[in-house]
Amino acid sequence: MPNILIVDDEKTIRLTIAQALESEGHTTTAAADGRSALEALQETAFDLMLLDLNMPGMDGMGVLRQATEQQPDLKVAIISAHGTVDNAVDAMKLGAMDFLQKPFTPAELRELVEQILGRSAAAADPADYEAQVAAARHYAGERQFDQAKALIKEAIGAHPEKPDAFNLLGELLEISGDRLEALKNYRVALDLDPTYEPAKANLSRATTDLKSRPSF
Repeated sequence: MPNILIVDDEKTIRLTIAQALESEGHTTTAAADGRSALEALQETAFDLMLLDLNMPGMDGMGVLRQATEQQPDLKVAIISAHGTVDNAVDAMKLGAMDFLQKPFTPAELRELVEQILGRSAAAADPADYEAQVAAARHYAGERQFDQAKALIKEAIGAHPEKPDAFNLLGELLEISGDRLEALKNYRVALDLDPTYEPAKANLSRATTDLKSRPSF
């Protein structure tokens, strides 16, 4: 089962997260500060780290920088009561895949973890997937963004292992003004395929030119 590192200086939060995830069969390890987290990462390979940003001593950004150096393939989600688009973007530039703002429910936490760990949905015909992506691009070109989003989400549900649908969903979310969710999807696309150039280009553009938007 997936092994998850929980990093938060609040004991109640650590216990709540551990309980929510262990009830689903996950293995968890808790760290109360940044130094303890980095020590745990030196000893154990984790599938996911849930990281608070605002901690005494070494803050979450400092932990994130060193953690991704120690374990380059580590998936990281930020959990914080101090969530803003700017610090979420900064965290994603450093490799974080998602951002969950406190307070959150156990159901929201479990959903986030399942999405990041890439639990697959039922497989579908690859031809159907390609047709859905192509149709979504067509609708996007016609400025029918709701139809495009609906189709691309179906494609993702059928084949969550493919990067192009996540990249296209990111573009659609950017167009609709949800930049933070767009960045999350570009990150997912690159996590699935670090060589996928369209997502690389979108992530670079969206984090360096805040006024830019994708074109269809």
